[in-house]
Amino acid sequence: MNKNQVLPWDHPRFKSWIAVGRACQLMQQALTRALADLEIKPPHLDILVNLYRFEGISQQELARKLLVGRSNMSMLLPQMEKRGLLERRADQKDKRVLRLYLTESGRELTGRAMVIQTDIIEKTLSATPIEDCRAMAENMEKLITRLQQQEVIGA
Repeated sequence: MNKNQVLPWDHPRFKSWIAVGRACQLMQQALTRALADLEIKPPHLDILVNLYRFEGISQQELARKLLVGRSNMSMLLPQMEKRGLLERRADQKDKRVLRLYLTESGRELTGRAMVIQTDIIEKTLSATPIEDCRAMAENMEKLITRLQQQEVIGA
């Protein structure tokens, strides 16, 4: 290796990439621990929150929103349905499409889980000025867009 060669971990973009990944992992770990008493994990919470926000969403739309494959949905949804947190109903116009709805129990659990998640977010980011939070969110949204475009392009 050349002494003058810049190592990847010295580059600001590389450092930024690693920091985003590590922050994401640590946030997921904190959320996993905090949700343990509710007997759900972050992927379950993602589903519950989306059903709370978009009642009657199709399984395919949900998978697209969560950036996961249908196979992930087909593993998680039956577990949650068996637990009485959600129900699947045939679409009135197209019987091949299944629409997802929270049960009363699912809605109550989602409310409790959102309080936990919001508390973690508040504790974690309370020392960060709101403008910095906005800037971080905007930068992450731009990154998400670029990553999604690369996925479509295959680059």
